[in-house]
Amino acid sequence: MRLTVGQALVRFLAAQRSERDGTEHRLIEACFGIFGHGNVAGLGQALLECEFPYLQGRNEQAMVHAAAAFARTRNRMSTLACTSSIGPGATNMVTGAALATISRLPVLLLPGDVFATRVADPVLQQLEYPGGGEVSVNDSLRPVSRFFDRVWRPEQLPSALLGAMRVLTDPAQTGAVTIALPQDVQAQAWDWPAELFRERVWHVPRTPPEPAALARAVELITSAERPLIVAGGGVLYSEATRALRAFAGAAAIPVAQTQAGKSSMRSDDPLCVGAIGATGTTAANELARVADVVIGVGTRWSDFSTASRSVFGHPGVRFVNINVTESDSVKLAGVAVTADARAALEALTQALDGWAAPPRQLHIAIGLSEAWEQAVTAAYTTRHEPLPGQAEVIGVVNEVAADGDIVLTAAGSMPGDLHKLWRTGDPGSYHVEYGYSCMGYEIAGGLGAKLAAPDREVFVLVGDGSYLMMASELVTAVQEGIKLIVVCVDNHGFASIGNLSESVGSQRFGTSYRFRSKTGQLDGDYLPVDLAANAASLGVHVLRSRNIRELREGLEQARASDHTTFLLIETDPAIPAPSSDAWWDVPVAEVSGLESTRAARTAYERGKHQQRTHW
Repeated sequence: MRLTVGQALVRFLAAQRSERDGTEHRLIEACFGIFGHGNVAGLGQALLECEFPYLQGRNEQAMVHAAAAFARTRNRMSTLACTSSIGPGATNMVTGAALATISRLPVLLLPGDVFATRVADPVLQQLEYPGGGEVSVNDSLRPVSRFFDRVWRPEQLPSALLGAMRVLTDPAQTGAVTIALPQDVQAQAWDWPAELFRERVWHVPRTPPEPAALARAVELITSAERPLIVAGGGVLYSEATRALRAFAGAAAIPVAQTQAGKSSMRSDDPLCVGAIGATGTTAANELARVADVVIGVGTRWSDFSTASRSVFGHPGVRFVNINVTESDSVKLAGVAVTADARAALEALTQALDGWAAPPRQLHIAIGLSEAWEQAVTAAYTTRHEPLPGQAEVIGVVNEVAADGDIVLTAAGSMPGDLHKLWRTGDPGSYHVEYGYSCMGYEIAGGLGAKLAAPDREVFVLVGDGSYLMMASELVTAVQEGIKLIVVCVDNHGFASIGNLSESVGSQRFGTSYRFRSKTGQLDGDYLPVDLAANAASLGVHVLRSRNIRELREGLEQARASDHTTFLLIETDPAIPAPSSDAWWDVPVAEVSGLESTRAARTAYERGKHQQRTHW
């Protein structure tokens, strides 16, 4: 079959399927694209001729964010491709690729590249690298991709595509996958074997635990007096929520959740003690401080989850790490069980049949959780004047949202507040991107989540800082008739970093949106930025809320609507959410002429004394 490289690539993608537990999925459901001279005549023409589903992006980084959110919502069984031109279009995708790879989310990037023939070098937007002619700006995608290849000749395409699909469907190795496509090669014709375009099913395995590793885990767990389970994102990706509940229930072990693992259990489950770590609940963190055995399931043990390795305080604490990725299963000197989360939990439940932790631990956990729930209720319902706090905004969204709806955010103070406060319902209803915590992910991610789950309402919570970074995909949502409910919290600056700045003695320097005053500092009046007017100019329906009552009315109106709605409410960033009573390692200047910094350094040194290596 004689086709161009671009046409062959699109036909190949259309024929790829993923499968797990007997259920097949279309692996690449659509292609986001922004066309330029580096891809319009190749992939652009191919997408037109082959009628592969195409989505018109507005920002290349946002396209990748949307693809990552799509993949997360589909539990990594399906994803989207993203094509850009060479030059700034390609390098714009680097940030999105980093987010996808750090958060272990499969996305396929197809940037255009320089001419393979080099006849007209340097072409527009070409980097002239003196160390070698084979280097282009696309090489900046190498360190943030789990797989990278460049197709210099048509006959290289099949091996590049097969390598890309292998990584996209590997639960242990997945992340951003990049195939760089020289613009002349994209348009070059070749005689392809027909079998390249036949339907191909990529089987996603459930790796079982190795028997000796399982035995070691059982031995350690049965020695525990105060065990604790920490559920990570791998529980959701493995669709292991029922297996987790069955294991925790049979063994009478309370369950804490990381950011990625939140919604692996319902918040009202007696076994659930909520979020753990620096943005956690006091219930989970108090149990973590006394736990003698911690069972991590599908977590990579980030610094937030471990409160910078200060929250697990028992002098003899040991870890069991269940993870499909071997490098994660050996962290914290744990007993490594390198396996699929569901397969491992089911095997543990069977191996521990008849054993349960001492009941006192669970009774304590229930009491701690009830106390925390009272704190959440107070944060949700206390009405501050003249401006509400962010917790009040979260509370009313939580009340309006149904169990199956999705709440989504990524950066600023919102992820931490949601982690500790949000009351979760169905699995996957909590979507906070905190691996890279990228400002600008929110609206693009909401678009991707809604594309992946069109029957679920998607509530995007975004601060004014993140909104100003990247609101462009509101236009795509309008164009495609995709409904989002976007709640924008306007606190005139970077609230999270403002609070952090104050805590380290830097007095919120450079974190507010203010005019420069006669003193030479940015401490004048607030900037007259009208975010609602901006959103309206992008074609969405806009509602301004002066208080929580009006916000509730607006949310109910937005829920009943068929169109994207943008709700704006001003908040007071100085009103905090309840404290997690945990620490986070952010170094403070060791010497300073500022009293605020010296005081913060003293507090920092106290925190460092709690930190442990767990070697």
